[in-house]
Amino acid sequence: MKVVLLQDVKGQGKKGDIITVAEGYARNFLIPRNLAVEASEAALKEISRQKAAQDMKKKKEEEEARAAAARLDGTKVRIKTRVGEGGKLFGAVSSKDIAEGLARQHGIDLDKKKIVLKEPLKTLGEHLVTVKLHPSVQATITVLVEGI
Repeated sequence: MKVVLLQDVKGQGKKGDIITVAEGYARNFLIPRNLAVEASEAALKEISRQKAAQDMKKKKEEEEARAAAARLDGTKVRIKTRVGEGGKLFGAVSSKDIAEGLARQHGIDLDKKKIVLKEPLKTLGEHLVTVKLHPSVQATITVLVEGI
């Protein structure tokens, strides 16, 4: 029996997949639990419509990410922090500090999770930091760490 999966089913497939399963498995397990519907003409049209809408949404998100990357690329952010003897920082500059600096200095609201730091910045000077806006879109900003 052919069914269209409404949710991911372990060992069978992902949402929207059309699979062939035993009739008893479909009627007694998948359909009663709303995991699948029988692959009728209407169900196939609905799934193709949903996939088209999802593709459009992903394309729009990527375009927005590319526009944001164009705005962000080359942006300089100044972070002022306390410095101890020999130019060592008290603590470190984290992605949260960088996100707050972007919002305060340039009016760009950015989630701190999108800022990629291998480890927090612990030295004074300029640091290149990658911002991952989308799985396929990245931008590079310069963070200037200064002492107070």
